[in-house]
Amino acid sequence: MPQSSKTMTVPTPPATHWSAGVRSLPVEEWPAADREAWEIACRPGERLKRGGAASHMKSITRNDLARRYGYFLDYVGRSGETLDANADAALYATPERVENYVAELKGRVSSVTVYGSIYKLRRIAQLLAPNRDFVWLTELEKDLELVMQPKSKFGRFVYTDVLVEAGITLMAEADAATHRSDLWRARQFRDGLMVALLAVCPVRLKNFAALEIGSTLVQADGSWWIVLAASQTKEGRPDERPVPAFLTLPIDRYLATHRPVLAHGKDERGALWLSSNDGRALTYPAAAKAITQTTLASIGMSISPHLFRTAAASTAAQYAGRTPHLASALLHHTDSTVTEQHYNRASSIKAAQSYADVVRGFRSDG
Repeated sequence: MPQSSKTMTVPTPPATHWSAGVRSLPVEEWPAADREAWEIACRPGERLKRGGAASHMKSITRNDLARRYGYFLDYVGRSGETLDANADAALYATPERVENYVAELKGRVSSVTVYGSIYKLRRIAQLLAPNRDFVWLTELEKDLELVMQPKSKFGRFVYTDVLVEAGITLMAEADAATHRSDLWRARQFRDGLMVALLAVCPVRLKNFAALEIGSTLVQADGSWWIVLAASQTKEGRPDERPVPAFLTLPIDRYLATHRPVLAHGKDERGALWLSSNDGRALTYPAAAKAITQTTLASIGMSISPHLFRTAAASTAAQYAGRTPHLASALLHHTDSTVTEQHYNRASSIKAAQSYADVVRGFRSDG
């Protein structure tokens, strides 16, 4: 693609991430060869014609890879170089530059983020320049993986029964608080239902926040089901799981009584979770914030949606050890040691039912 100039200077606008002066260079500002190589990699397949090497990835994954590469190119510009508009694809991914980039990252982000940045830089570099040898980058990535120190989950760990009881208690308190406004009660009931439902059905937050009545949350024979198509899951496999019976009435009550209050008279299609501010569908960040703040207020610990999955896996391992691979099936993982089993629809349903039995046992014991 011809350019009017052989070089372009990387601009430095206000910060949009991490720290002052740091941003992710958008794709349209990448060198031409990088842009073209990325477009080819992302090109979808057509009839009798295979797609690009990144065409099988979900858009959220491709966007994340592009964002990480944009941060690297921004670093190149901030380090005093100008980006050659006609440079070969991934030209700037050299050992010296990447080592310096790692050193700069270590000064402002965690070791986990450093590793993630280089891991994703390696992935996109191989997509942009598949004929280049990036063994050195793979080795650097492995070295960073060995020394990274994830933030400890100790002190933020709970078993699922604690989360379920917290959610149910919040819903009961909401219905009992007749002195409160209808909007306050609706919001608290929603938050309690979110905590209880995510605890027993620990799907990924992107799916949970986007649940739609009659589409991904469906009723069959008096029971509620979460039904996710293969195109909606990270693993690319359908995920269908029944909601435990003890949440049937709470869901019914939320839909009949509290959701209409949250809707403020608006018709927000089939979105399950609505904002108490404007009646619109709750966004991904808003759902995460509601769940995290609700757990902090109710059980004294800030439990993020992802930690609900940790709670599920730990609860399954602790109390259902005789059910092999329950945790991986429940979380819809394809673990490398059990890939031969290829968990299908039946295993997801069985895992959800087994897990519900475990949780139900907690409640009946009390």
